[in-house]
Amino acid sequence: MDKVIHEPADAVADIPDGASLAVGGFGLNGIPETLIRALHARGTTGLRVVSNNCGTDDRGLGILLSAGRISRVTGSYVGENKEFARQYLSGELEVELVPQGTLAERLRAGGCGIPAFYTPAGVGTQAVDGGLPWRYAPDGTVAAASPARETRVYDGRPHVLEHGITTDFALVRAWRGDRHGNLVFRRASANFNPLAAMAGRITIAEVEELVEPGGLDPDRVHLPGVFVRRVVPLTPAQAADKQIEKRTVRA
Repeated sequence: MDKVIHEPADAVADIPDGASLAVGGFGLNGIPETLIRALHARGTTGLRVVSNNCGTDDRGLGILLSAGRISRVTGSYVGENKEFARQYLSGELEVELVPQGTLAERLRAGGCGIPAFYTPAGVGTQAVDGGLPWRYAPDGTVAAASPARETRVYDGRPHVLEHGITTDFALVRAWRGDRHGNLVFRRASANFNPLAAMAGRITIAEVEELVEPGGLDPDRVHLPGVFVRRVVPLTPAQAADKQIEKRTVRA
C-alpha cells in the first residue's frame, strides 16, 4: 500500500514515447511541474496530452512543447503560449479544442467508466457540424479535421454526443497526500487535478506535504487513493515553486 517514490525520474521512467497523458492544473496553478521536468529530462517524445491548457513558453507543459515532445493536445485554452500557436499553424501539432466544462466532464466520465454522454454545449457550432482544423499541412491546407457529431433531442433541446477520456498515464499535483495515495487539493488546483487523476490508468501525484496514513481527515479527501498509483513527495523548494501567468499589482 506504500505508493511513495522519492525520485521524480523513477516515477516517470516507464512512460513510453507516444503515450497519452492527462495533466492537471489550471493555468500555471497546480501544475505537476516537477514531474513534467522529469519527463522532459528523460527525453520522452510523441506525447498525446489532455490538459486544460499547455502552460506558457517556459513553464508547465510548455517545456515539453518547446522541445517538440508533444504531438497532440486536447485542451480548452491555449492563449498564453506563442510556441503552441506556431506549431499548430505550421502543421507540427494536432489540436482538439473542447469547451472547458465539457473537457472536465469527459475526464470525469472516463475515470468513472462512462463511455459517452450528451451535452447541450456546442450545439449550433462547427464543433457539431465537423470540419474544424485539428492539424494543418505545411502548405496551410487542413490535413486533419474534426468529424461531424451525433446529436439527439432531449426535452425539446438538442444535445451533442461527447466521449469519455482515458489516458495511459496522468500527472497531477496535490497540496497534501498520504502514502496510500489519498489526495487533498487546494483552491483552484482542484479544478482539473482530480479529474485528470481519475482519467489516467496509471496516475502519478506529486504532493507538497506527505503525511502518514490516518493523517488526513477522510471527510476532507478530494481523491481517494484507489485512483493513484504513485506518490512523489516534493522538497520544500519544489513545493514553493509556484507561478502565475500574469502578475498584476496595484500602484
